[in-house]
Amino acid sequence: MLDTIYRQFLSLDWMEATGLVTGLLCVWLLIRQNIWTWPLGLIYALVSVVVFWRAHLYADLGLHLFYVAMNIYGWYYWLRGGENLEAEEELPVTHVTPSIALLLAVISVTGIWAMGYSFANYTDASLPYWDSATTVMSLVAMWMTARKELESWYVWLVVDFLATAIYLYKGLEFYAVLYSVYIGMAFAGWWAWRQSMLVLRTI
Repeated sequence: MLDTIYRQFLSLDWMEATGLVTGLLCVWLLIRQNIWTWPLGLIYALVSVVVFWRAHLYADLGLHLFYVAMNIYGWYYWLRGGENLEAEEELPVTHVTPSIALLLAVISVTGIWAMGYSFANYTDASLPYWDSATTVMSLVAMWMTARKELESWYVWLVVDFLATAIYLYKGLEFYAVLYSVYIGMAFAGWWAWRQSMLVLRTI
């Protein structure tokens, strides 16, 4: 398995390698609540659009086009979008409201069913419902991340666990290892953001 991962790493072209490095860096910066996560994430998303276009993976391409838009939105929101956010003040981590959480849950279930049904009945997609789950939940998690909501990390954890299992099942060991790293980073992100909320409460 390690030999396979090593060979896959050596076979990466410069665009894939750029996507890998920027993807890991933007998550690391996100954990630290560093505003540079968004321009770096924008580079990652744009590079990934090209990579998936060349590979004819159009669902992934569509997902990363959404990431392009959400990186722009997140960049703006962290700088200007918070209520009563003063100049030079950092946007605080918040909780998603119950009503929004319910709405996102309904959107997720509906989206997973609709996308999974379409892939299962009209394409030769493998694991259509599980693959759709990671896609739809990634969309939801990205929106919550741009809003700097703590619960986004819960969704990312589920996505990363599912993606790791899917890639192992499909024999994509390199991506399985990458997403297992993301699992650890999601735990770290949840902990760091939660600690920042506790610090604000004591001030």
